[in-house]
This record gives sequence, C-alpha cells and structure tokens, in this order.
Amino acid sequence: MNTVGFDSTTPKTAEEWEAVATAYYEDWQFPNCLGALDGKHIAIQAPPKEGSAFFNYKGFHSIILLALVDAKYRFLYVDVGANGRSGDAGVFKDSTLLKGIEEGRLGIPEGKALPSTDNIQPMVIVGDDAFPLRKFLLKPYPDRLDDCSETERSMRRVFDYRLSRARRCAEHAFGLLVQRFGIFKTAINLTPEKVTKLTLAAVALHNFLISNKDIVYMQRPELGRGECLPSLNAPKDMDLVPSMTSHSVRDSFKSFFNGVGRVPWQENLAPRKTNQ
Repeated sequence: MNTVGFDSTTPKTAEEWEAVATAYYEDWQFPNCLGALDGKHIAIQAPPKEGSAFFNYKGFHSIILLALVDAKYRFLYVDVGANGRSGDAGVFKDSTLLKGIEEGRLGIPEGKALPSTDNIQPMVIVGDDAFPLRKFLLKPYPDRLDDCSETERSMRRVFDYRLSRARRCAEHAFGLLVQRFGIFKTAINLTPEKVTKLTLAAVALHNFLISNKDIVYMQRPELGRGECLPSLNAPKDMDLVPSMTSHSVRDSFKSFFNGVGRVPWQENLAPRKTNQ
C-alpha cells in the first residue's frame, strides 16, 4: 500500500504556493512553477512470494518514491511504496496529488501573467517525458521535428532546456537523499512496508536539515546554468491524452522563454535534436 506524505513542508494556502513559485523564478527563471515532479526507484531485495511484482523496467526490484520538489530541493509531497512495475506516470495517475489538483483542494492559486507580459497562464508543475502533458503539468516537446520549421525547432529546444533546468531540482533532491543516507545506495533487505517507512523518515530528515540550513548536509554541486537533462525511456501512461489547452499552455511558455523571458546563455546550452 502506498504511503502519502503531506507534512509541514507542503504548501496549504495560495500565499505559500506563491512563495514556491517566486523561488522558482528567482533561482531557476521559470515562472508560475509550483514544483518539479519526478520518481525514484528505491532498490530492494526481491520480496518473497511476490514474483515479478516489484521488478521494474530498469532491471531490479524496487518501490517508487514519487515526489514534488521545490526550488530549494525540499520535498513538498511524496507518494511512497508503489511496486516498481507501476512506473512514475502510473503512480501519479492514482496519486492524491493529482486528485487534489483536479478537485481544487490544495489551495493552489489561480493563474497569473507571465513576468513583463499580460499573458495569463496557469500555475504549473514541471516533469519529464514519462508524465502526461496536462494544463498544469509541462513536459518536453516530442523528439520528432520533421513537421517543424528551423525557427520552431530552435524555440522548442530552448523551452526544453528551460524546463530541464527547472526539473533538475527533483533530480538533485534525490541525489542529496542518496548521498546523505547511504542505505539507498544498495538494495535494501527489508520488506516493502518497512522500506516505505524508512524512506518517509529519510525524506522528513532531509527537509528538516535543508530548512534549518545545515551547512554539511547542504553541500551540493553548484548547478549554475546547467545542461539539458535527457528524456527518459520510461513507460508512459497512454490513458491521459493531452488536450489542446495543455498544448497551448506549453506553447505560451515556449514563446515567453524565447521572448521577454529569454536568458543570455540559453541558445548555447539548448541541445539540438535531429529528425527521427
């Protein structure tokens, strides 16, 4: 059974979500962002009598830690304990996070204009290609570019780079967790239920140490401008088909990053895609 973590770090009001978005724009130049969504496979020894239930596409047994992470690498929300076969998108589809967003129960503020524009856009979460494109969840553009002009290709590359830069927060939160809690470096020889509790405890300690600015714990690589993270070849949830609204939201952010929201180094770091 999955265990969900909403705790004192989880925003509960529009003002608290706005503070998350402000930090994302100040630190990562991504406006209207409420967090980076990603999943991590916590390696475990094969549970007895479970067959391949916990065997994931990477080739080992695991439970999944699905997390929404803020600009300071704190876990705002976690869903822990799904078997490794489920995949990130499958866990998200069944999560209380998605249900709370869709039902408007999380205190998330209404959309607001992108900086220096009158273009009102929703508050969004950033994720990788494993997740479905939604009005509130942005993911990279597909690799196939043979139907695009060179200008459009360039603009999409820039969007993907800026998205990748923001979602690095989740990647590095996971990295800190593994680096500081060495038990996650090897397959854990405990039941999935106990590994779930252990993971929740580590997440709580991680948030506590970051919030209290523990100097030793907070030692981490300087991300700076960063390179574009690769899209993962993870299983995708094909049941959630993106709407025209979700495409238009992504296109609006793309236009912003190539216009008034441009940063001077982005063209040099946005990788070129080839037709496939």
